[in-house]
Amino acid sequence: MHLIEVKDVVKQYGSGRTLVEALHKTNFTLDEGEFNAIIGPSGSGKTTLLTILGLLQTPTSGEIYVGGKDVTKLSAKKKTDLRFNKFGFILQASNLIPFLTVKEQFKLVDKFTPDNKEKMNQADLLKMLDLTDVATNYPSNLSGGERQRAAIARALYNNPDVILADEPTASLDSERANQVVSLLAKIAHEYHRGVIMITHDTRLLTPTDRVFVMRDGTLTEQKKE
Repeated sequence: MHLIEVKDVVKQYGSGRTLVEALHKTNFTLDEGEFNAIIGPSGSGKTTLLTILGLLQTPTSGEIYVGGKDVTKLSAKKKTDLRFNKFGFILQASNLIPFLTVKEQFKLVDKFTPDNKEKMNQADLLKMLDLTDVATNYPSNLSGGERQRAAIARALYNNPDVILADEPTASLDSERANQVVSLLAKIAHEYHRGVIMITHDTRLLTPTDRVFVMRDGTLTEQKKE
């Protein structure tokens, strides 16, 4: 059973003469322990697909399955609940709350996550991401790499099955970028999560399991060398 499966998903905007098909008929799967990358030029439809996978947008047609269940037509509330229970999001900007320390960032997750949801241990997360020594620092006192790792810690805290990362290394230098990608690979392979990373940097693809290319709204799998 796939963690995520999309079947014949299409996304259109506008109508009539202004109709734009941002995502042509797309099929895609993500399995447990798999680290997949989606590459392609700006405006090609990568983020559109990611937001559909994360239930942030509804496709114009087609079906989305999470854990084998069709979630395409769930209510907005049920989709929100599913996102908080099943998904972790890592964005290009770390989006940390500036007036909360690294450790306090977890409180934001607590606020929106049910009390009976099993979360990852905060101390273990901070140790795994090499953030223990800066746990009481505010974002303004962190390096770019530390801020991104703190965002990853927050995304992992609710123990998601799926991690969706949209250009998570765009603001980092090459060394930090490689560290973040290696960490995402570790999360997938050692912690048996499904990870999807959108990136424009083809130098970061070595640790991935599968690579997909998005061009003009069409997704194709690229054979890895």
